[in-house]
Amino acid sequence: MIRLRGVEKTVRVGTGRVWLLRQIDLDVAPGEFLTIMGPSGAGKSTLLAILGVLDHDWAGAYEFLHEDVHAMKPKHRAELNKRYIGFVFQQYHLLDDLTVAENLDLPLSYRDVKKKERESLVADILDRFNIVGKKDLYPAQLSGGQQQLVAVARAVVGNPKLILADEPTGALHSSQGRMIMDTLRRLNRDGTTIVQVTHNAEWAAYGQRVVELFDGWIAKPEAARHE
Repeated sequence: MIRLRGVEKTVRVGTGRVWLLRQIDLDVAPGEFLTIMGPSGAGKSTLLAILGVLDHDWAGAYEFLHEDVHAMKPKHRAELNKRYIGFVFQQYHLLDDLTVAENLDLPLSYRDVKKKERESLVADILDRFNIVGKKDLYPAQLSGGQQQLVAVARAVVGNPKLILADEPTGALHSSQGRMIMDTLRRLNRDGTTIVQVTHNAEWAAYGQRVVELFDGWIAKPEAARHE
């Protein structure tokens, strides 16, 4: 699904440049659950932003679903992002003035999905995530774990091929975090490819493989424990 070769990222600091990523070679197979780990500042979130086509200022080759992302125009990259990729962040990024159902509907409206189809997809995802009873509530009326569950539901409502999760349990206590990770594992078992960033070894073990980053470089991968 994903093939990175020689991907590098720098930012300007004063009169010089600082390397955030160096010579990243990475393959992710369809249906894989990959964990990216490393200390703060290692480049984990930067790499995830490139994978999600949120960051366009980098060098190297990126192939996604046999298409050369590095050669795409911005409009085509944005279309790839909307059509194939879902995001889950540490902060839930739900819109406070929209209900749960309206938050789930929003990414579908960006894809110009017709209203009746949107209603059907939202109803299906509410049922799938057992949150039908929360559909008319606002984010402030939900617990942190419930808000993150809605955020995961929003990420998958459009049936993406890839979910990118950046510290998805970082703001949750352990039982809520386990609920979110169990949800991601079920999605993966249903065929969704997942790449997560985490500092937590327990959550890392939900994946099939761990890639470690240090100072922008990939260290030797190691197999994660299967659950």
